[in-house]
Amino acid sequence: MLSGRAQPPHETLAYGRERKKGARGCRKTPPVMEAMLLTIKDLSRQLNIKPSTLYLWAAQGKIPCQKIHGLIRFDPEVIAIWLRSFEPTHATVPQAPTHNSALEVDRVIEAAKRAVYTPSHGETNTPSPTGKE
Repeated sequence: MLSGRAQPPHETLAYGRERKKGARGCRKTPPVMEAMLLTIKDLSRQLNIKPSTLYLWAAQGKIPCQKIHGLIRFDPEVIAIWLRSFEPTHATVPQAPTHNSALEVDRVIEAAKRAVYTPSHGETNTPSPTGKE
């Protein structure tokens, strides 16, 4: 001991490496290799959306999220899949209407007119007694 300070105790991990303990005996956590969950603030910055909008979407179930002890968190992989769901798909080009389809539309319009303008159930339209309509 050159500095006069006590060296932190060492602990052997299961895979043979030693882990140093900090000044107060707390273990230093190794860096996490898997993706961390995003906070509202992180995702709002990433998507350029107001945090209040994300809170609303999470409450309405419009965006996939996890609630952990009342805190809303987002899995980056699930969010990426969710974002891809909004990409436009290859839409088919609508076919030009044929002469037959125009006739069919005319028939539908005529049937709708008859249904609306023809009295139903034996009712008749009689003018009002005063004649002021």
